[in-house]
Amino acid sequence: MRNKLIRSLLLPLFLSLSVSVSAAPSASTPVSPSTSEVSTSAVTLNLNTADSATLQKELSGIGKAKAEAIVAYREAHGAFQTVDELLEVKGIGSTLIERNRGKMTVQ
Repeated sequence: MRNKLIRSLLLPLFLSLSVSVSAAPSASTPVSPSTSEVSTSAVTLNLNTADSATLQKELSGIGKAKAEAIVAYREAHGAFQTVDELLEVKGIGSTLIERNRGKMTVQ
């Protein structure tokens, strides 16, 4: 009789604990930003107006030498017509362009 009483009290307790634990977000689970947060925080960089320092700061994989090469190419050949024209700049490859494509524009 006593065992039945203990079981009848413990079962709802364990069930409520398991539900509350599974419903609570885990502290170790990384939370990825929503699509709207990503799009509002993304910087769009105009390749035809950006200076060397801005290129270095905003684009992944672009250091001083590559940023200066982009500016020098633009000064020698005129404005970029497409983002893919960056492939003509020494040291710029397709992987680097794809990594930064969403951040770059030509206007």
